[in-house]
Amino acid sequence: MGKPLDEIALDLKALNKKVQLIYAFNGTGKTRLSRLFKELVSPKVDENGEQATLKALYYNAFTEDLFYWDNDLDGDVDRMLKIHPNEFTKWVLEEQGRGPAIIEHFQKLSSGTIEPIFSTDFSEIAFKMKSDIKGASIKISKGEESNLVWSVFYSLLDLAIEELSSTEDDRSTDKFNGLEYVFIDDPVSSLDDSHLIELAVDLAKLVKSSSVGLKFVITTHNPLFYNVLSNEFSNKLAKDPNAVDIKWLYRSKESQKYRLDKDSAGDFELTILGDNTPFSYHLLLLAEIREALISNQVRKYHFSFVRNILEKTATFLGHKGWAELLPKADDGNPDPFANRILNLSSHSAHAGEETGEVEANDKQKLEYLVDYLSSEYGFWRQEV
Repeated sequence: MGKPLDEIALDLKALNKKVQLIYAFNGTGKTRLSRLFKELVSPKVDENGEQATLKALYYNAFTEDLFYWDNDLDGDVDRMLKIHPNEFTKWVLEEQGRGPAIIEHFQKLSSGTIEPIFSTDFSEIAFKMKSDIKGASIKISKGEESNLVWSVFYSLLDLAIEELSSTEDDRSTDKFNGLEYVFIDDPVSSLDDSHLIELAVDLAKLVKSSSVGLKFVITTHNPLFYNVLSNEFSNKLAKDPNAVDIKWLYRSKESQKYRLDKDSAGDFELTILGDNTPFSYHLLLLAEIREALISNQVRKYHFSFVRNILEKTATFLGHKGWAELLPKADDGNPDPFANRILNLSSHSAHAGEETGEVEANDKQKLEYLVDYLSSEYGFWRQEV
């Protein structure tokens, strides 16, 4: 049964987990969910109409709106990325002096050939090519701009965690004393796979090393980003890996993973995903086939699922065709019956041949193929 998005936000708040990781397609409502969640846990004013204590930090499309371009339309030379005045970038850049760390992180996630240059009052940023540092300022791409904004937020989050790890008397600011949640929505929309993995590993390490009771909600439309974070959150991080008596800061049971779906009526549903299996389309197909076998609800389209899985696996492993992955007959060629039934079930040209029923012998062959795929190519067998 679907729910309104504000009820999904309530569900996320009610679950006492250190990390909640959510996969959702673009356009599902991740950014709206981040706003509703922030308004729920950290409204701007309290019940008395006074400024409320900050309880949530969030990164989403609205975060990027703090930065805007002055394109120098008259001179077409001094292009600057302006920063709307706000207490957080002022604190990070001016009071904490984290400009060099932000530049380093930005260059780590980009080509490394661009040098951001902060103005003396930290109200704007110029960008120049390292090879032409005295030349005119350039306008960076939208993707590079997103990387810069993320680098500022990452430094803010790193500092907030560092502040909260100290006693209140030793903190340089009281801004984060009431902080409870961090909501991060899709920081990887413009990254290539290599930099995406690097960002995911760095973020997971920061989350797992946080011992201050913060809770994190992370949403993404990117399967690779989800998979890397899922794996990282299933591993432990030692407080001191070299200690004789190792103390763990993080346990995998403190995380929960979901898929967020939107139905045709505009309602939403959070589907819990397995703790040990990252979300991926071919794994979803395998799980559905196994469930159909157990419940004796096998249909012809399940053979199409198997062929789809074989095609993706063959491409990944570098084979010329999916049939090369089938079990072999005595003559060393692909099992002819398996090859034939997968072809017939996937590419029948006559509607009159289509029936919903599957013969018992074909069901046995389907189960054999699924077991063969799982054992031969290392697919994890999820309980259903």
